[in-house]
Amino acid sequence: MHDYIKERTIKIGEHIVETRKTVRVIAKEFGVSKSTVHKDLTERLPEINPELAQQVKEILEYHKSIRHLRGGEATRKKYKTSDTEKVTT
Repeated sequence: MHDYIKERTIKIGEHIVETRKTVRVIAKEFGVSKSTVHKDLTERLPEINPELAQQVKEILEYHKSIRHLRGGEATRKKYKTSDTEKVTT
C-alpha cells in the first residue's frame, strides 16, 4: 500500500471520529468517492490502526442504524418544499 493511501486513510479515520460526519460528507471534503472512503475505513484502516478502526466501525454502524430515518426525513423535506412551491406559483 502506498504511503499517501495510508496517510489519507488515517486522516479520514481521525476526521470521522472527531466529527461523526457521514461517509458522503467526508468523501466531498476529501475529494474522493464514497467507495474510496468506505474501503479506506473498512478494509485498510484495520490493518493500519486497529484501535481507530474500532472507533470508526462503531460510528459507521450507528449511521447505518439510523439511515432509514434520514431517508424518510429527506423525502419529507422534498415534498414539503415542492408543495409550498406549488401554492406560491
